[in-house]
Amino acid sequence: MQRTVPLVTHPACARHDPGFDHAEVPSRLLALERAVRADPELWAALSEVEGVPACEADLLRVHTPGYVARVRAAAEQAAREGGRVSLEADTVVGAASFEAALAAAGCAVGAAERALDGAAAFALSRPPGHHAMPDRAMGFCLFNNVAVAVRRLQAEGRVREVLVVDWDAHHGNGTQEIFYKDPSVYLISVHLGRDYPGTGNPAQRGAGPGRGLTRNVPLPHGTGAAEYRRRYCRALDAALATFSPELVVVSAGFDLLSGDPEGGFLLEPRDLHALTTDLLERLPARTRGVAAVLEGGYALERIGAGLVEVLRALAGLPSALNPPLLGDVAPSRPS
Repeated sequence: MQRTVPLVTHPACARHDPGFDHAEVPSRLLALERAVRADPELWAALSEVEGVPACEADLLRVHTPGYVARVRAAAEQAAREGGRVSLEADTVVGAASFEAALAAAGCAVGAAERALDGAAAFALSRPPGHHAMPDRAMGFCLFNNVAVAVRRLQAEGRVREVLVVDWDAHHGNGTQEIFYKDPSVYLISVHLGRDYPGTGNPAQRGAGPGRGLTRNVPLPHGTGAAEYRRRYCRALDAALATFSPELVVVSAGFDLLSGDPEGGFLLEPRDLHALTTDLLERLPARTRGVAAVLEGGYALERIGAGLVEVLRALAGLPSALNPPLLGDVAPSRPS
C-alpha cells in the first residue's frame, strides 16, 4: 500500500557549520535532498513539512540545565569571536549551531507527531543526536533529538511505550544512557563492535525497571548484508515478542553503507529498503506509526541513495535498485 511520507526539515539545520575539515558538514543535507528530488516517483509520495524548533523546556526533559546553557554559551562565543568552539574532541559549535540544534530536535518531534497520526515520517535534520548524553556533547551530537521527541510526546500524554531502533554504524550510547532505567522505552542498537564510542556490548541490557529493555547487537567490521539482516531481524523479533510499542522511532544513520569513511559494514543502499520493510512488516497492530530521524552518514556520494531506499520503503514503493542483493531474502521468523 502506497503512503504519503512527511519529510520534516528546517532551513536552520544547514547553518550548523563545524568547519570544512569536519565529517559532519552542511553538504550532507544538500546531497540527501538532491537524491530525493531526483526520484520523481518518490518525490510525488513525499509531503514537505517545516519543523518547529524545540524550546528549552523540551531540551530540559533530557539534558541538564548546565549543559543546555553551555551549548548556548559556546554558540554565543563563536558568534562574538567569528570562529568555532570545541565542546569535546569531535564536537564543534559555530555561531548558528544552537539554533540548528533546536531545529533538529524540533524536526524529530515533528516527525514523531506525524507518526502518531498514522504516518511513516522522516526528519531530515542535523546535527545528529544519538551520542549526546544528558550532560555533555559527544560524537558530533549536541542534543539527543530522538530522546527529546520521545520525552515531549510522553510528557503530553500522547504516547507511552516507544521502541527505538538505532541502525547507525556506531552505538547510540547517549540514547542508551537516557533510557537505560526506563520501562517505557525499548532500545535496539545494531552497531560496529570494538569501535567508537566503546559501549554497546550485549551485557548492557538496561537496569532497574528498564532491565531487559536494551538490546545491543555489536557486529564485526566487514559484516555484510545477509548476516547483518539476520541479526537485525532476530533482535526485532525478540523485542516485539514481549514489548508492544505505540510508536517506533528509528535512529537512521547512513554510515552503515559500505565505503563510509566512519563506517565498517558492507551494506548497499538497497539493503536499507529491506531493513525498513522488515521493521514495517513486524509492527503490531497497536503501533500507530514510525518516525525515522537522520543520524550519521558521511560518504556524500552514497548517502543519498540510502535515504531514497528508506523513503521508498516508508512510502510503500519498491526499491529503485536492481538486481537483488544477497541480503534481499528475508530471514525466517520464529514460529
